[in-house]
Amino acid sequence: LTLVAGYLLYLQFSNKSARPKDTQVTTSDTIAPQAPFRIAYFEMDSVESNYSMVRDIKAEISKKDEEFSASLAKFENSYKNKIMEYQQKEKSGTMVQADYERAQNELRQMEEKYRNLKQELDHQYQDFVMRKNLGVKKKIEDFLTEFNRDKGYSYIVAYEQGLFYYKDTIYNITAEVIRGLNEQYKPQKK
Repeated sequence: LTLVAGYLLYLQFSNKSARPKDTQVTTSDTIAPQAPFRIAYFEMDSVESNYSMVRDIKAEISKKDEEFSASLAKFENSYKNKIMEYQQKEKSGTMVQADYERAQNELRQMEEKYRNLKQELDHQYQDFVMRKNLGVKKKIEDFLTEFNRDKGYSYIVAYEQGLFYYKDTIYNITAEVIRGLNEQYKPQKK
């Protein structure tokens, strides 16, 4: 039994070609698998304040917010006008019980429409903001993939306050990232 166990161990460690495929390292993302481990970072708040695409998207988001707020305000004004109209009729004494019931039903329906409109506009707004933010994130990721082709970093991370406790500024690539992102965005903007 000892000889058999020894022989099996010998076969296990001497047969390197029979290694399972899932344990092999793929080098599709790496430039040189034997390169030293390097990490770079960029200041995300600097990118947000200096990347032209982010400023344009913030303006788009602000415009969309104003549009949605205007739509809600318009509906709200019509609701308030309807209430004032019913209050005028009530003061003049021309409303009967059936008119009160119709007014209450109409106001309830308007309230329900308002809630539904607000919910729909909130959903559209959140979806719009999410799509825009994902678009910016994708642009940054694509740029960093291209940027890193000749830099040889293993990781490039976005520095966020409170997430990292120490950073060596020699590995700060923020200025290069902002410059490259803006250069890439200029032709698309026109």
